Amino acid sequence: MPVTTLRLKERMHALKRLSENISGKLENYDRDLKPVFVHAHRLNPWFTERFVKEALQQWSVALQQVETWLKTYGEMNPPKPLTVGVINAGNIPFVGLHDLISVIISGHNYQGKNASGDNILLPLVAQFLIEAEPAFGERINFVDRITGIDAVIATGSNNSARYFEHYFGKYPNIIRKNRNGVAVLTGNESNDELVALGKDIFWYFGLGCRNVSKLYVPKGYDLTKFFEAMFGYQFVSDSNKYINNFEYHNSVLLLKRIPFLQNGFLIVREEKQISSPISIVHYEQYESIPELTAHLIAEKDSLQCIATGSSLYENSHELKDITVTFGETQNPELWDYADGVDTVRFLAGLR
Repeated sequence: MPVTTLRLKERMHALKRLSENISGKLENYDRDLKPVFVHAHRLNPWFTERFVKEALQQWSVALQQVETWLKTYGEMNPPKPLTVGVINAGNIPFVGLHDLISVIISGHNYQGKNASGDNILLPLVAQFLIEAEPAFGERINFVDRITGIDAVIATGSNNSARYFEHYFGKYPNIIRKNRNGVAVLTGNESNDELVALGKDIFWYFGLGCRNVSKLYVPKGYDLTKFFEAMFGYQFVSDSNKYINNFEYHNSVLLLKRIPFLQNGFLIVREEKQISSPISIVHYEQYESIPELTAHLIAEKDSLQCIATGSSLYENSHELKDITVTFGETQNPELWDYADGVDTVRFLAGLR
Protein backbone atom coordinates (compact mmCIF):
# COMPACT_ATOMS: atom_id res chain seq x y z
CA MET A 1 0.00 0.00 0.00
CA PRO A 2 1.57 3.34 -1.03
CA VAL A 3 2.39 5.63 1.84
CA THR A 4 0.14 8.34 0.36
CA THR A 5 -2.85 6.21 1.34
CA LEU A 6 -1.75 5.92 4.97
CA ARG A 7 -3.88 8.14 7.16
CA LEU A 8 -2.49 9.84 10.24
CA LYS A 9 -3.81 7.16 12.60
CA GLU A 10 -2.07 4.48 10.55
CA ARG A 11 1.20 6.40 10.63
CA MET A 12 0.84 6.84 14.39
CA HIS A 13 0.26 3.11 14.82
CA ALA A 14 3.41 2.50 12.79
CA LEU A 15 5.45 4.60 15.21
CA LYS A 16 4.05 2.64 18.14
CA ARG A 17 5.01 -0.56 16.36
CA LEU A 18 8.47 0.94 15.90
CA SER A 19 8.68 1.32 19.68
CA GLU A 20 7.71 -2.33 20.08
CA ASN A 21 10.17 -3.34 17.38
CA ILE A 22 13.01 -1.54 19.16
CA SER A 23 12.05 -3.15 22.47
CA GLY A 24 12.19 -6.56 20.83
CA LYS A 25 15.62 -5.85 19.38
CA LEU A 26 16.87 -4.71 22.78
CA GLU A 27 15.60 -7.92 24.37
CA ASN A 28 17.72 -9.84 21.85
CA TYR A 29 20.55 -7.33 22.10
CA ASP A 30 23.54 -9.61 21.55
CA ARG A 31 22.03 -11.07 18.37
CA ASP A 32 20.20 -8.08 16.86
CA LEU A 33 22.08 -4.97 17.93
CA LYS A 34 25.49 -5.55 19.49
CA PRO A 35 27.36 -6.30 16.21
CA VAL A 36 25.98 -3.13 14.62
CA PHE A 37 26.77 -0.99 17.66
CA VAL A 38 30.32 -2.33 17.83
CA HIS A 39 30.77 -1.44 14.16
CA ALA A 40 29.32 2.04 14.74
CA HIS A 41 31.82 2.54 17.56
CA ARG A 42 34.71 1.58 15.27
CA LEU A 43 33.61 4.23 12.79
CA ASN A 44 32.93 6.85 15.45
CA PRO A 45 34.75 6.32 18.79
CA TRP A 46 32.39 8.76 20.52
CA PHE A 47 29.54 6.30 19.93
CA THR A 48 30.32 3.87 22.72
CA GLU A 49 28.14 0.79 23.00
CA ARG A 50 26.91 1.97 26.41
CA PHE A 51 25.70 5.32 25.13
CA VAL A 52 24.23 3.99 21.88
CA LYS A 53 22.22 1.40 23.75
CA GLU A 54 21.04 4.00 26.28
CA ALA A 55 19.93 6.34 23.49
CA LEU A 56 17.94 3.64 21.74
CA GLN A 57 16.26 2.59 24.99
CA GLN A 58 15.22 6.19 25.55
CA TRP A 59 13.71 6.36 22.06
CA SER A 60 11.77 3.16 22.67
CA VAL A 61 10.17 4.80 25.72
CA ALA A 62 9.57 8.18 24.07
CA LEU A 63 7.78 6.66 21.07
CA GLN A 64 5.10 5.24 23.33
CA GLN A 65 3.80 8.81 23.74
CA VAL A 66 2.85 9.29 20.09
CA GLU A 67 -0.83 10.06 20.76
CA THR A 68 0.02 12.65 23.42
CA TRP A 69 2.57 14.24 21.07
CA LEU A 70 0.24 14.62 18.12
CA LYS A 71 -3.13 15.35 19.74
CA THR A 72 -2.98 19.11 19.05
CA TYR A 73 -2.12 19.01 15.34
CA GLY A 74 -5.32 17.68 13.80
CA GLU A 75 -5.36 15.59 10.63
CA MET A 76 -2.08 15.84 8.73
CA ASN A 77 -2.84 14.30 5.36
CA PRO A 78 -1.23 16.42 2.64
CA PRO A 79 -2.84 16.00 -0.81
CA LYS A 80 0.64 15.77 -2.31
CA PRO A 81 3.57 14.61 -0.15
CA LEU A 82 6.57 16.90 -0.48
CA THR A 83 10.23 15.93 -0.20
CA VAL A 84 11.97 17.30 2.87
CA GLY A 85 15.75 17.30 2.91
CA VAL A 86 17.21 16.75 6.37
CA ILE A 87 20.88 17.37 7.17
CA ASN A 88 21.77 15.51 10.37
CA ALA A 89 24.42 16.70 12.80
CA GLY A 90 25.75 13.33 13.99
CA ASN A 91 27.09 14.56 17.33
CA ILE A 92 25.26 11.99 19.49
CA PRO A 93 23.62 8.63 18.66
CA PHE A 94 20.28 8.86 16.79
CA VAL A 95 20.36 12.66 16.98
CA GLY A 96 18.41 12.99 13.71
CA LEU A 97 15.68 10.48 14.55
CA HIS A 98 13.20 13.11 15.72
CA ASP A 99 13.37 14.88 12.36
CA LEU A 100 12.93 11.57 10.53
CA ILE A 101 9.79 10.58 12.40
CA SER A 102 8.45 14.16 12.19
CA VAL A 103 8.72 14.16 8.41
CA ILE A 104 7.11 10.73 8.12
CA ILE A 105 4.31 11.42 10.61
CA SER A 106 3.42 14.64 8.76
CA GLY A 107 2.88 12.64 5.55
CA HIS A 108 5.91 13.85 3.60
CA ASN A 109 8.94 12.15 2.04
CA TYR A 110 12.26 12.06 3.88
CA GLN A 111 15.61 12.63 2.19
CA GLY A 112 18.38 12.49 4.79
CA LYS A 113 22.08 13.31 4.64
CA ASN A 114 24.04 11.89 7.55
CA ALA A 115 27.29 13.12 9.03
CA SER A 116 30.35 11.22 7.82
CA GLY A 117 30.86 9.47 11.15
CA ASP A 118 27.21 8.55 11.60
CA ASN A 119 25.94 6.61 8.60
CA ILE A 120 24.86 3.46 10.43
CA LEU A 121 22.57 4.19 13.38
CA LEU A 122 19.84 6.30 11.79
CA PRO A 123 19.46 4.02 8.74
CA LEU A 124 19.24 1.11 11.21
CA VAL A 125 16.20 2.61 12.96
CA ALA A 126 14.74 3.61 9.59
CA GLN A 127 14.88 -0.06 8.68
CA PHE A 128 13.11 -0.95 11.92
CA LEU A 129 10.40 1.57 10.95
CA ILE A 130 10.05 0.05 7.49
CA GLU A 131 9.72 -3.36 9.13
CA ALA A 132 6.86 -1.89 11.17
CA GLU A 133 5.24 -0.32 8.08
CA PRO A 134 6.69 -1.43 4.70
CA ALA A 135 4.95 1.45 2.88
CA PHE A 136 7.53 3.82 4.40
CA GLY A 137 10.23 2.13 2.32
CA GLU A 138 9.26 4.32 -0.64
CA ARG A 139 9.38 7.49 1.43
CA ILE A 140 12.68 7.23 3.34
CA ASN A 141 15.89 7.83 1.43
CA PHE A 142 19.44 8.48 2.63
CA VAL A 143 21.68 10.34 0.20
CA ASP A 144 25.18 11.77 -0.13
CA ARG A 145 23.85 15.04 -1.55
CA ILE A 146 20.54 16.77 -0.93
CA THR A 147 18.73 17.41 -4.24
CA GLY A 148 15.20 17.81 -5.60
CA ILE A 149 13.69 18.94 -2.30
CA ASP A 150 10.74 21.14 -1.40
CA ALA A 151 11.86 22.09 2.14
CA VAL A 152 14.89 21.58 4.36
CA ILE A 153 15.75 20.96 8.00
CA ALA A 154 19.44 21.39 8.84
CA THR A 155 21.26 21.06 12.14
CA GLY A 156 24.83 22.15 12.77
CA SER A 157 27.09 24.79 14.22
CA ASN A 158 26.76 28.56 13.92
CA ASN A 159 29.31 28.41 11.09
CA SER A 160 27.54 25.66 9.18
CA ALA A 161 24.24 27.51 9.64
CA ARG A 162 25.58 30.31 7.44
CA TYR A 163 26.39 27.74 4.77
CA PHE A 164 22.93 26.19 5.08
CA GLU A 165 21.25 29.59 4.81
CA HIS A 166 23.26 30.39 1.69
CA TYR A 167 22.40 27.17 -0.13
CA PHE A 168 18.94 26.40 1.22
CA GLY A 169 17.54 29.82 2.13
CA LYS A 170 15.23 29.78 -0.89
CA TYR A 171 13.32 26.79 0.53
CA PRO A 172 10.99 26.72 3.52
CA ASN A 173 13.44 25.75 6.23
CA ILE A 174 14.41 25.13 9.81
CA ILE A 175 18.10 25.85 10.33
CA ARG A 176 19.40 25.13 13.81
CA LYS A 177 22.52 26.65 15.37
CA ASN A 178 24.60 26.09 18.50
CA ARG A 179 22.72 25.79 21.78
CA ASN A 180 23.67 24.34 25.14
CA GLY A 181 22.21 23.12 28.38
CA VAL A 182 22.97 24.86 31.67
CA ALA A 183 22.30 23.99 35.31
CA VAL A 184 21.18 26.26 38.13
CA LEU A 185 22.32 25.29 41.62
CA THR A 186 21.00 26.92 44.79
CA GLY A 187 23.32 25.20 47.28
CA ASN A 188 20.44 23.16 48.73
CA GLU A 189 20.76 20.21 46.36
CA SER A 190 20.90 16.70 47.78
CA ASN A 191 23.71 14.34 46.84
CA ASP A 192 21.24 12.38 44.69
CA GLU A 193 20.37 15.52 42.74
CA LEU A 194 24.03 16.31 42.14
CA VAL A 195 24.69 12.74 41.03
CA ALA A 196 21.78 13.05 38.59
CA LEU A 197 23.29 16.31 37.30
CA GLY A 198 26.36 14.27 36.39
CA LYS A 199 24.31 12.47 33.75
CA ASP A 200 23.38 15.84 32.24
CA ILE A 201 27.08 16.66 32.02
CA PHE A 202 28.72 13.39 31.01
CA TRP A 203 26.18 11.48 28.93
CA TYR A 204 27.38 11.23 25.33
CA PHE A 205 30.63 12.82 26.60
CA GLY A 206 28.92 16.22 26.71
CA LEU A 207 28.60 16.42 22.92
CA GLY A 208 24.84 16.98 22.80
CA CYS A 209 23.11 20.35 22.59
CA ARG A 210 21.15 19.35 25.72
CA ASN A 211 24.25 18.49 27.75
CA VAL A 212 25.03 20.86 30.61
CA SER A 213 28.09 22.90 29.69
CA LYS A 214 27.78 25.55 32.41
CA LEU A 215 26.76 25.77 36.06
CA TYR A 216 25.22 28.83 37.69
CA VAL A 217 26.04 28.72 41.39
CA PRO A 218 25.33 31.11 44.31
CA LYS A 219 28.14 33.44 45.26
CA GLY A 220 30.69 31.66 47.44
CA TYR A 221 29.46 28.19 46.45
CA ASP A 222 31.77 25.34 47.57
CA LEU A 223 32.33 22.92 44.69
CA THR A 224 33.48 20.09 46.98
CA LYS A 225 30.07 18.37 47.14
CA PHE A 226 29.71 18.72 43.39
CA PHE A 227 33.03 17.00 42.73
CA GLU A 228 32.20 14.22 45.20
CA ALA A 229 28.95 13.55 43.36
CA MET A 230 30.78 13.30 40.02
CA PHE A 231 32.97 10.40 41.17
CA GLY A 232 30.74 7.72 39.64
CA TYR A 233 31.20 9.15 36.13
CA GLN A 234 34.92 8.50 35.89
CA PHE A 235 34.14 5.78 33.35
CA VAL A 236 34.27 8.51 30.68
CA SER A 237 38.05 8.47 31.08
CA ASP A 238 38.03 4.97 29.56
CA SER A 239 37.50 6.74 26.23
CA ASN A 240 40.82 7.69 24.67
CA LYS A 241 39.21 10.56 22.79
CA TYR A 242 37.68 11.98 25.95
CA ILE A 243 40.76 11.66 28.15
CA ASN A 244 42.95 13.13 25.40
CA ASN A 245 40.71 16.20 25.43
CA PHE A 246 40.94 16.39 29.21
CA GLU A 247 44.74 16.17 29.23
CA TYR A 248 45.04 18.73 26.44
CA HIS A 249 42.81 21.33 28.12
CA ASN A 250 44.42 20.65 31.49
CA SER A 251 47.84 21.39 30.01
CA VAL A 252 46.70 24.52 28.15
CA LEU A 253 45.07 26.01 31.24
CA LEU A 254 48.17 25.30 33.31
CA LEU A 255 50.41 26.93 30.70
CA LYS A 256 48.17 29.98 30.54
CA ARG A 257 47.95 30.07 34.35
CA ILE A 258 44.17 30.18 34.21
CA PRO A 259 42.64 29.11 37.55
CA PHE A 260 40.59 25.91 37.48
CA LEU A 261 39.68 22.82 39.47
CA GLN A 262 39.80 19.23 38.28
CA ASN A 263 39.29 15.71 39.57
CA GLY A 264 41.22 13.66 37.04
CA PHE A 265 38.52 13.59 34.34
CA LEU A 266 36.56 16.86 34.61
CA ILE A 267 37.77 20.46 34.62
CA VAL A 268 35.63 23.18 36.20
CA ARG A 269 36.59 26.80 35.58
CA GLU A 270 34.91 30.16 36.14
CA GLU A 271 33.87 31.54 32.77
CA LYS A 272 30.98 33.63 31.44
CA GLN A 273 30.75 31.79 28.12
CA ILE A 274 28.00 29.16 28.06
CA SER A 275 29.53 26.71 25.60
CA SER A 276 32.49 24.73 26.91
CA PRO A 277 35.00 22.33 25.34
CA ILE A 278 34.83 18.56 25.89
CA SER A 279 35.87 17.64 29.47
CA ILE A 280 35.31 21.20 30.77
CA VAL A 281 32.30 22.67 32.56
CA HIS A 282 32.13 26.41 33.08
CA TYR A 283 30.59 28.03 36.12
CA GLU A 284 29.43 31.51 37.02
CA GLN A 285 28.40 32.89 40.40
CA TYR A 286 25.15 34.80 40.84
CA GLU A 287 23.95 37.20 43.54
CA SER A 288 20.23 36.38 43.56
CA ILE A 289 17.70 34.15 41.79
CA PRO A 290 15.75 37.12 40.33
CA GLU A 291 18.95 38.54 38.90
CA LEU A 292 19.90 35.15 37.45
CA THR A 293 16.41 34.64 36.05
CA ALA A 294 16.62 37.91 34.13
CA HIS A 295 20.03 36.85 32.80
CA LEU A 296 18.73 33.45 31.63
CA ILE A 297 15.74 35.05 29.92
CA ALA A 298 18.13 37.34 28.04
CA GLU A 299 20.24 34.31 27.05
CA LYS A 300 17.30 32.05 26.16
CA ASP A 301 18.16 31.95 22.45
CA SER A 302 21.47 30.29 23.40
CA LEU A 303 19.87 27.72 25.72
CA GLN A 304 18.46 24.34 24.80
CA CYS A 305 17.44 23.49 28.35
CA ILE A 306 17.97 24.37 32.02
CA ALA A 307 18.53 21.64 34.61
CA THR A 308 17.59 22.62 38.15
CA GLY A 309 15.39 21.86 41.15
CA SER A 310 11.91 20.78 40.09
CA SER A 311 10.09 23.93 41.23
CA LEU A 312 12.58 26.73 40.64
CA TYR A 313 11.09 27.97 37.37
CA GLU A 314 7.69 26.30 37.35
CA ASN A 315 6.00 29.73 37.51
CA SER A 316 8.25 31.38 34.93
CA HIS A 317 6.42 31.87 31.64
CA GLU A 318 9.69 32.52 29.82
CA LEU A 319 11.75 29.61 31.20
CA LYS A 320 9.28 26.92 32.25
CA ASP A 321 9.19 25.28 28.81
CA ILE A 322 12.95 24.64 28.74
CA THR A 323 13.42 23.66 32.40
CA VAL A 324 13.93 20.03 33.43
CA THR A 325 14.91 18.33 36.67
CA PHE A 326 18.45 17.16 37.24
CA GLY A 327 19.28 14.04 35.25
CA GLU A 328 16.59 14.58 32.62
CA THR A 329 18.28 16.70 29.94
CA GLN A 330 18.97 13.63 27.82
CA ASN A 331 15.41 12.29 28.17
CA PRO A 332 13.39 14.77 26.09
CA GLU A 333 9.77 14.07 25.26
CA LEU A 334 8.64 13.99 21.63
CA TRP A 335 7.21 17.51 22.05
CA ASP A 336 10.49 18.97 23.36
CA TYR A 337 11.57 20.54 20.07
CA ALA A 338 15.16 21.54 19.37
CA ASP A 339 15.65 25.32 19.55
CA GLY A 340 12.00 25.64 20.57
CA VAL A 341 10.87 25.39 16.92
CA ASP A 342 7.83 23.16 16.42
CA THR A 343 9.05 20.86 13.66
CA VAL A 344 5.71 19.12 13.13
CA ARG A 345 3.77 22.38 12.80
CA PHE A 346 6.35 23.56 10.26
CA LEU A 347 5.97 20.33 8.28
CA ALA A 348 2.17 20.29 8.55
CA GLY A 349 2.09 23.80 7.05
CA LEU A 350 4.06 22.88 3.92
CA ARG A 351 2.10 23.15 0.70
